[in-house]
Amino acid sequence: MLITIAHFTYPYEAQIAWSKLDALGVPAYIADEHTINMQWLYSNALGGVRLQVKEEDEQAALLALAEDLETELMQQEGFDAELCPVCGSSNTEFYQFGKRWAFLIFLGLDFPLFPVKDGIQCRDCGTKSKIDGPR
Repeated sequence: MLITIAHFTYPYEAQIAWSKLDALGVPAYIADEHTINMQWLYSNALGGVRLQVKEEDEQAALLALAEDLETELMQQEGFDAELCPVCGSSNTEFYQFGKRWAFLIFLGLDFPLFPVKDGIQCRDCGTKSKIDGPR
């Protein structure tokens, strides 16, 4: 019997999680990947792309997916985080301005006319700031 341990909006997100489990030797399966590839608007209706494992592998899979290696990866790659302009914290993450409006206009007109701009969101103070120019 297979148990769903995670839901993803996009198939590539499920593939990344599947790859992590596969590298650790935990057999996993992806459900509804092709359906959502063909009709991505069905993603929410179907519950997203589902990552499934056998019952006996559930705990190992959940522990593997909960492990956060972002800090180690950023140190290894030498990535410099954008500083928050309000509090000066380097604890920031990527954020896109206008994504919701672009999606709504796309649904109404079948063509994305609203610009999406890159920005950062501070994890400490919650401030969202636009990034000027290329990074």
